[in-house]
Amino acid sequence: MNDYEQYISPFSTRYASREMQYLFSADMKFKTWRKLWIALAKGEQKLGLPVSGAQIAELEAHADDINYEVAEAREKECRHDVMSHVYAYGVQCPQAKGIIHLGATSCYVGDNTDLIIMREGLRLVRGKLIGVLGLLADFAGRYREMPALAYTHLQPAQLTTVGKRATLWMNELLYDLEEIEHRLEKLEMRGIKGTTGTQASFMELFEGDEEKVRALDRYVCEAMGFSASVAVSGQTYSRKVDYQVCSALSGVAQSAMKFSNDLRLLQNFKEMEEPFEAHQIGSSAMPYKRNPMRSERIGALARYVMTDALNPAFTAGTQWFERTLDDSANKRIAVAEAFLGVDAILNILLNVCDGLVVYPKVVEQRVRKELPFMATENIMMHAVKKGGDRQELHERLRQHSMAAARAVKEEGKENDLIDRVCADPAFGLSRGEAEALLKPERFVGRAPQQVSEFLKERIEPILSANPDCLGKKIELSV
Repeated sequence: MNDYEQYISPFSTRYASREMQYLFSADMKFKTWRKLWIALAKGEQKLGLPVSGAQIAELEAHADDINYEVAEAREKECRHDVMSHVYAYGVQCPQAKGIIHLGATSCYVGDNTDLIIMREGLRLVRGKLIGVLGLLADFAGRYREMPALAYTHLQPAQLTTVGKRATLWMNELLYDLEEIEHRLEKLEMRGIKGTTGTQASFMELFEGDEEKVRALDRYVCEAMGFSASVAVSGQTYSRKVDYQVCSALSGVAQSAMKFSNDLRLLQNFKEMEEPFEAHQIGSSAMPYKRNPMRSERIGALARYVMTDALNPAFTAGTQWFERTLDDSANKRIAVAEAFLGVDAILNILLNVCDGLVVYPKVVEQRVRKELPFMATENIMMHAVKKGGDRQELHERLRQHSMAAARAVKEEGKENDLIDRVCADPAFGLSRGEAEALLKPERFVGRAPQQVSEFLKERIEPILSANPDCLGKKIELSV
């Protein structure tokens, strides 16, 4: 059967990066198993068990050259993945085969490896999140002062700036970054806990010496780069950890979907666009179209990741006592694909945010069409200062606004509210005075200052501390 005759995940062919795919590969998994077996043997030797230096050297010599064909043949016979790899490692390490996996249960390698892979996946996600923040920080700074329509209920409200809106996207991603970092900080190894979490096998090995059992647990954790192991467990670490991690990934997906939806709307308004390559085809039937395909893909993948977070929630809730095996098949798909999905989303975000296009004239035109309505309170206050009656002016403005709105909606005319007000002697407003009142920058409040403050106080410290996460270019597949 060739590649065209079997299902291959789009995460592998179209979406996820090679780095993230490798983390969930068989090679990463089984090489990590061997690292764990080596750490276990070294710890046991250090604490006085009969494990020789020669045995450890033999294990280290074959840490990476996994004899997959031997393991696969053995698994067909014994129907147990861990024991097949213990056997295969022993074939390569005849001196050490008797001490491989000594005192451990399958979850020693299985669960600890899952936690190690999730840690590395979170680190990769963290780096790409910072990369996106860096690109959006440049964008927000560049457009911090450009007035733009803001919306509530998707109806024109007061003005904001293009840069201020970008900080809203960034703030969502900043929450996600903080949550990812929290998960990384709190992630603990399962350690050496034994078959039901009681460490009974290790108590037997060390003849009841509790301190040596605790010391072995600490040694293995430190060897694998963890500061601690879980305080208590059954056979497995709590599957709630998978849920917490996938929830953090779901948060990234939510923020990305918010950004992509806003960008799709702005592209419809012709104010902004995602990048569009010179030879890109937007539609097979309509040659003129520039569809927001990348933003749409972000939305599609985000839905998948957000719903995928339900899988570990159900898995955590349906574990019986110290563990049941109905977690295994589900979690190896759900957790992996949550990471692959978010990795794909971040790749697209990096690509899109590196080439965002703004059309200032369209932004300004749309502001001008709505600004007269927004300026009515300023006009009224100006006229009151010249001796007008506020209540009378308010009613006249209401009538003029309704008439101008009807002309726009029913007759397709331009907004002529200012012409109507200037022609009304009750306001005593000249055209020059009206134009002065209608300067868009007068209606953006502190938006430009808020952008500067947000970038300086919240974003720049992160970017300065992580320069290696910035400036990466992403090319998308199809």
